[in-house]
Amino acid sequence: MSEFENEYTWGKAIDNNSVDDFHEKFDKAIDEVKKELGKKYPIIINSKEIYSDDCFTVRSPSDTQIFVAEFPKATADDTKNAISSAKNAFEEWSNMSYQKRVEIFRNCADIFSSKKFFLAAIMTFENGKNRIESMGDIDETIDFMRFYALQLEKNDGFCKQTSHPNPHEKTQTIMKPYGVWGIISPFNFPSAIAIGMSTGAIITGNTVVLKPASDAPLSSFQFAKILHPKLPDGAINFVTGSGNIVGRTLIESSDVDGIAFTGSQEVGMKGFQEFTKSTSKPFISEMGGKNPVIVTKYADLENATNGVMNAAFGFGGQKCSACSRVYVQNEVAEQFISKLVEKTKNLKIGMPWQREVFLGPVINKEAKMKFENAVDLANKDGEIVTGGSVLTSSEFENGYFVEPTIVTKLPDEHKLMREELFLPFLCIQRYANFDDAIKLANQTEYGLTAGIFSNNQKQLDEFFSKIQAGVVYTNRSASATTAALVSSQPFVGWKNSGSTGKGAGGENYLQQFMRSQTQTRCD
Repeated sequence: MSEFENEYTWGKAIDNNSVDDFHEKFDKAIDEVKKELGKKYPIIINSKEIYSDDCFTVRSPSDTQIFVAEFPKATADDTKNAISSAKNAFEEWSNMSYQKRVEIFRNCADIFSSKKFFLAAIMTFENGKNRIESMGDIDETIDFMRFYALQLEKNDGFCKQTSHPNPHEKTQTIMKPYGVWGIISPFNFPSAIAIGMSTGAIITGNTVVLKPASDAPLSSFQFAKILHPKLPDGAINFVTGSGNIVGRTLIESSDVDGIAFTGSQEVGMKGFQEFTKSTSKPFISEMGGKNPVIVTKYADLENATNGVMNAAFGFGGQKCSACSRVYVQNEVAEQFISKLVEKTKNLKIGMPWQREVFLGPVINKEAKMKFENAVDLANKDGEIVTGGSVLTSSEFENGYFVEPTIVTKLPDEHKLMREELFLPFLCIQRYANFDDAIKLANQTEYGLTAGIFSNNQKQLDEFFSKIQAGVVYTNRSASATTAALVSSQPFVGWKNSGSTGKGAGGENYLQQFMRSQTQTRCD
């Protein structure tokens, strides 16, 4: 049995002093992707690639004049056909040995690994991630496939012999797939989240209809294109289009046995309520966060400012794990804010495929308008200490670029302190006592990630004991709340951040896609 090792491309490049080689490969991949831009792509139903004249255009949020791809606007009938195809394929695929399913996904992971620079370069155009973040997304995709394959293998396909006092009864438990799963994925991790959820469902013997975000469907298409010829016809179906048509049809279908969803709490809760309104069915959801970081007077402020800046402004705060609230102790507040503002002002904003760029665009016009509304509120009720502007110079005029923004002096219960924004927008509050900081950090309906900076061991222990979040970090300068690694840091939301309490990339994740059967054979 092979052991698991994270792909970790950028980290290995740093460790091996091969950063220049990384960038040379990425530059070459950018040139390759540019030749592919603007193509027309199909949906995939029952292993047939279906093109359409009724399409939507995917444009780069960095420059809307860059035409990335064109995909069909699938209809409700298309979606129903995909569901029917998945249902028809279920028996053949679920009866295939788990060893064969493991082999298929390991092979798919190897293909992704061999193409990772090309796949990451696609993403820089598609959703505006910089090259390091894009590579991290592809690495996570590869990690999910390999880790879930290993979990299935280590657990013997989740079949376990059990003991019985009667020697004439031979007993075992076995976990079996449910059937057809709808996979509804977001734009921000268009490879890792879409493919991670799909892999969890398919490798355990279910069949799938995958609906990617319309802002970023090309990355997960690469997976469907590679995988569908390896599976029975209809075991994976790839359907693009609006959430109101494709997503709604999946959630309303009685032939869909489970949903895996990542997105906003509002959409997730509506989907959960609709999907389970008349019957009990699994709905695996990850629904965002309003993630706090506590900075105490015992913190190393150099590490704290680096960790907060990377967590708040990496990929423009468009991560459910992004830091959006900081509680800093009065004694170090001025120094912390000053240091963070200085570093934030020096961040390189630009086209995300360029080598030195830290921050690209927000995803679309709606996100830019949301930023403008948040700035208006911050000016009215608080104080903006840096940022607050939409960038409109010639370099940025065709994209959705905004300044990373830091706000102070808001009331604790203010809308900007409570609601997930998905923007490069950070609210900083001061506090007097450490107990108050923990209470303020927990004062949210969300519970996804959280961080603390302190060199006081008692405070760190108390943080781990009392913080109400699924993924928590201490003194992490690389990023205070983001960048969890598959296997090492399973990604799980508490409270309204998730529905199951079992983390993606963890040992308990696959079992959500299966149900247990107890089998007894009598002599």
